[in-house]
Amino acid sequence: MQSANYEQAEFWGKSENGAKWLTYEDQLDHALAPVLDLVLDRAGLSGGQSVLDIGCGTGVSTLSAAGQVGAEGRILAVDISQPFLDRAAARSAEAGQSNISFQHADAQTFEFPPAQMDATISRFGVMFFSDSVAAFVNIAKALRLGGQMTFAAWGPLADNPWFRVPHVAAVSRLGQPPRVDRYAPGPLAFHDIDHVTGMMAKAGLSDIQAEAVPVGLASVDGADGTATLCTRVGPAARVIDHFEGDEQDVQAIQSTVAEEFRQFQTGADLYIPAVINLFQARRSE
Repeated sequence: MQSANYEQAEFWGKSENGAKWLTYEDQLDHALAPVLDLVLDRAGLSGGQSVLDIGCGTGVSTLSAAGQVGAEGRILAVDISQPFLDRAAARSAEAGQSNISFQHADAQTFEFPPAQMDATISRFGVMFFSDSVAAFVNIAKALRLGGQMTFAAWGPLADNPWFRVPHVAAVSRLGQPPRVDRYAPGPLAFHDIDHVTGMMAKAGLSDIQAEAVPVGLASVDGADGTATLCTRVGPAARVIDHFEGDEQDVQAIQSTVAEEFRQFQTGADLYIPAVINLFQARRSE
């Protein structure tokens, strides 16, 4: 049976742009570390818990959660991309973690063992569902009564230069690609807190909490390195791909982005300001 999120499975599992998240794994883990710290801090995981990691990617969130629940706990890591899971499993083996299992699945429809998990976490793994309400309902079934889900998503584009600056630079250079529904599955689909909490309520979740949290995303080799990274992945990369931009276009876009990013330099430090929407809720029935 074809996945309800077939297009996402194709993008993250088979496309060149999706594969870039493997290529730039270390840089992305470094840049986005404050977001993972936020998720884990709010989730408050403890020893012996069973945790479901939705959209685990290449495994940095999974490994961190495994460390927090300890040998007596367990992590079930789920992703729609088999290449990501393969890499996450390799990292787990390298770290000697024995309390992690991996599942290639569409979390919107996969039949998780019911009421087995104490908590669900996700760092940027929940904005891609074709039916978010159905996904929330399905994920909640995996939780024990009172179990909590904690997930992070990007806030509005205007508040996130990491996305906005490269996107504007790419559009200025190559043109505006066809516009899509601002709530369509994608990195910024959960930018509107009220929209998301409304879907969570519709899914029957309780104790819903949401907050726009300012964070600073770590630079990767200064303005130039960070510009390279966020031009190669994310909205700018999609614009470049749509217009079949060449290397000259890429270099011009990166140069513009690097110049914009230098405004965030403070002494030897460079952090890109970001706003992350942090959501929490519980299964009540």
